[in-house]
Amino acid sequence: MLQGVKNMAIEIIVDSGCDLTVQQAQQMNLILLPFVVRIGNTDYLDRVSLSAEEFYEKLIEETELPKTSQISPYAYQEAVNSVKQRGNQALIITITSRLSGSHRNALLAAQQAQKDVVVIDSLSASIGEQLLVKRACQLRDEGRTLLEMETILNDEKKYIHIIALLDTLEYLKKGGRISKAASIAGSLLGIRPVIKAVGGQIEVIGKARGSRSGNNLLIQEVVNSGGIRFDMPYALAYSGLSDRRLQKYIADSRPLYEGKTDSFPISICGSTIGTYAGPEAVICAWFANKPCTKNT
Repeated sequence: MLQGVKNMAIEIIVDSGCDLTVQQAQQMNLILLPFVVRIGNTDYLDRVSLSAEEFYEKLIEETELPKTSQISPYAYQEAVNSVKQRGNQALIITITSRLSGSHRNALLAAQQAQKDVVVIDSLSASIGEQLLVKRACQLRDEGRTLLEMETILNDEKKYIHIIALLDTLEYLKKGGRISKAASIAGSLLGIRPVIKAVGGQIEVIGKARGSRSGNNLLIQEVVNSGGIRFDMPYALAYSGLSDRRLQKYIADSRPLYEGKTDSFPISICGSTIGTYAGPEAVICAWFANKPCTKNT
């Protein structure tokens, strides 16, 4: 358990699936619980004993997909107990319950604590989850109560959109996160799949031949959502050892943000999400004016 917490009434507990670095979590006064990732016969703590860059170096070398373990009830209980010992309340934000049992384990810790602990299922991952964490920090710093934070975050999370342009669906197929039929549809030579998370589940929404076509699909999704709310957190991310494809997307999507922001917070996906996204992915997350729904 890593923490960088000052004296405050509400402390926020998050998992490394939100793709914040240890340093960022400390700066935001978060308690960060790392996932355990097994590569070969070795276990690593995501973001702690294994950096994102080191993970992709190993991912490329390995023939078997890394295995990620959910955060245990004990880890959550230990974090909650430390918060309560300081006389504070705890807000736990978890990676989507559709991808990990960590949410269930957080609920067990909250039940044991009996009071002053709230658990929120982000129904997202990576920078989608990260946006909800950043929004929680804003509410905490505004002096909101635990109940107010729970109500606001559960309402606003419906407006978080997260989409990705992948290099391949192979990693999602190996990890059992999409059907075989969906993986075949996106496996044609030169075709890059576009996916989105809806209600915590992954949906393939398009296929593109080349980066320019893929970037256009990402841009259209942003437009269809009603656009980016620049008064709320937003972020971009990439996977792998190079951000060249992300930089190409930033250049192609300039009309979306020109005159509204000069830069985007950028993350590199860690092992929790990188295991399934694989290298060379471009990921976008934002609060929109319309709720995130299935594409028709």
